[in-house]
Amino acid sequence: MALPVREQLKYWGGAAAIFFVLLYALGDQLLPFFLGAAIAYFLDPVADWLEAHGCSRAVATGMITIGAILVFVVFVLLVIPTLVQQSVQLFNAAPEIARQVGTFLTERFPSLLDGESTVRKSLDGLGTAISERGGQLLNSALTSAASLLNIVVLFVIVPVVAVYMLLDWDRMIARVDKLLPRDHAPVIRQLAHEIDTTMAGFIRGMGTVCLTLGTYYAISLMLVGLQFGLVVGFVAGLLTFIPYVGALVGGALAIGLALFQFWGDWPWIAAVAGIFMIGQVAEGNFLTPKLVGESVGLHPVWLILALTVFGALFGFVGMLVAVPMAAALGVIVRFVANQYQNSRLYQGLLADQDDETTG
Repeated sequence: MALPVREQLKYWGGAAAIFFVLLYALGDQLLPFFLGAAIAYFLDPVADWLEAHGCSRAVATGMITIGAILVFVVFVLLVIPTLVQQSVQLFNAAPEIARQVGTFLTERFPSLLDGESTVRKSLDGLGTAISERGGQLLNSALTSAASLLNIVVLFVIVPVVAVYMLLDWDRMIARVDKLLPRDHAPVIRQLAHEIDTTMAGFIRGMGTVCLTLGTYYAISLMLVGLQFGLVVGFVAGLLTFIPYVGALVGGALAIGLALFQFWGDWPWIAAVAGIFMIGQVAEGNFLTPKLVGESVGLHPVWLILALTVFGALFGFVGMLVAVPMAAALGVIVRFVANQYQNSRLYQGLLADQDDETTG
């Protein structure tokens, strides 16, 4: 005989409370394990594909590990130093850019912006503030990241956890399945499948879209000679998970820098604008439909809310679990709403009439 619903709610509520208490108390300590689990989850389809083509799980894990190490080494040696260098240069160049913008506006609209106008002073002050505070912010972020993800965590614990979890992923899923309450196992499996579909569509799909577009923007902007092209591409790719925001922010930043750098040389400015137009066409017509699909069910506003709330409550580790929790809550809310619409509470007398008609 199954437990009453009230008793089940007590057990499940207690388990959820224990999880959030542990997350709040041991967030920093659990961080490498959440990172390792996230990496293993992201790479599990690759391991499954290799297994389907004749590799054992151990061989597939080894191949993925070697490939990941090579990509990481190239990224650390080539990309990160250039990204940091361009970011610092952009912050330092902000006063000059603001001054040039002010000069341009003064020349074109002398009645609006004279040398002593409030808007001119605001532009100059904004450039100086970005130069002073931007460098401090970048240094603080790098220092905080270094203190949060120390060398041992970053280079030893996270990869080890990811490798072991990737190797044992299928066995762990099977073990968890055996622990499910027998009366509710079919429903839990259905909900878990929908949650996995939602997370896979968003995390793996949008992650691939962001990486692809960020790489495309960075390489294309650097090829046309735009200064700080790598930074602009990184920002545009990072914000792509919010529809249109990545292209709008990255495009505005890139075109603004192009106007400052290539003023009067209109073909190069048009080339910068064309890069983002091509990126938007590729994203809307190919990348997002193919890699993410239309049935993800994770609205950007819901995702931003989850990231904000979990980040404020649990720090960086909270942001890692925000997407799975948002996906899970979204699926559960849809399930509860569907159950409600099929219940007598929602249908009322109509349900009784349907029963009598059927009878």
